[in-house]
Amino acid sequence: MTELLPFLKSLISTSGLSGYEEPVRHIILETWRPLVNEISISHLGSLHGLRYGSAPSPRPRLLLSAHMDAIGFMVTSIIDGFIHFTKIGGADVRILPGQPVTVHGLNDLPGIIVQPSPRLLPPAIGNNPVAVEYLWIDTGLEPERVSGYVKVGDRISFAQPPIELDSDLLSGHSLDNRASIAAVTACLEELQTRSHRWDVWAVASSQEEVTAGGAQTSTFQIRPDLAVAIDVTFGKSPNFSDYRTSPVGKGIVLGWGINVHPALYRAFKDLAEHLEIPYRMETIPRDSSTDAMTMEVVAEGIPCMVLMLPLLNMHTPVEVVSIKDINRAGRLLAEFIAHLETDFIQKITWEN
Repeated sequence: MTELLPFLKSLISTSGLSGYEEPVRHIILETWRPLVNEISISHLGSLHGLRYGSAPSPRPRLLLSAHMDAIGFMVTSIIDGFIHFTKIGGADVRILPGQPVTVHGLNDLPGIIVQPSPRLLPPAIGNNPVAVEYLWIDTGLEPERVSGYVKVGDRISFAQPPIELDSDLLSGHSLDNRASIAAVTACLEELQTRSHRWDVWAVASSQEEVTAGGAQTSTFQIRPDLAVAIDVTFGKSPNFSDYRTSPVGKGIVLGWGINVHPALYRAFKDLAEHLEIPYRMETIPRDSSTDAMTMEVVAEGIPCMVLMLPLLNMHTPVEVVSIKDINRAGRLLAEFIAHLETDFIQKITWEN
């Protein structure tokens, strides 16, 4: 049985930037292998795990998608031994100076993101955040050694170790969206002792932070009858306690709005209430910024649900998530799957 906290720590201690997910995919693959009947990798690098249902063939198919890729950086030039870089995904420039990183060159090199003294920067910058073009990575090595190890195009990832803030909260980088990979894993663990009629496809999708292409192509390949995107949402913090945020550790979040089929929302809501799993509705008046954006519009259209975990400090190296919320999400997914009737898809309609 997978121990959730050590597993999640291993996920966020491993590289796997958007488009370059192989290191973290290997960990997920080895963890999922005993939990599924078939396992494979898509042409775009997404991981597919299939659990057979018990209904007669051809069985309806449910797809669970959690993206495994993370934000990071790429080397653009090396000048006098200092590494200049650009962003892969939406890293927040305000928190970059002083961050430890790993440069994935010929060998993995530790480094620190640094910036010039304000007196050396263009006066127009003033007290504003310093743009990426004025930042660099210092490895402490002589220029010729850096040039021997690092080349343009090499990837760079955050290097902060995981920190347990208390018995329930974990802090670290890449919890967006490795926390949801852990939730899908918890679901697969619970299904080991549960019967389910539908085939279940667990997908650790690639490239969500940049193109969302992994989930789109996997959905096209699998052609599910229903799909669920599992992702993170903004945690509630001081000065940010409006409708866009949810308290960490107080329950899961069910998306309502764009990319969410009303019948699926009602099914998850009713089940959460029946199981006494605390939840909050999050209104989504525009695209959900999850895999559901692309899954929903594959082929003739796939009814989708968006299930989210509250997360503090999104897109920083010190994201914070609740292990309780991860377990709650895994349980709700497993219960939903176990209760799915074979003819569920014939019964649902698009009604608000």
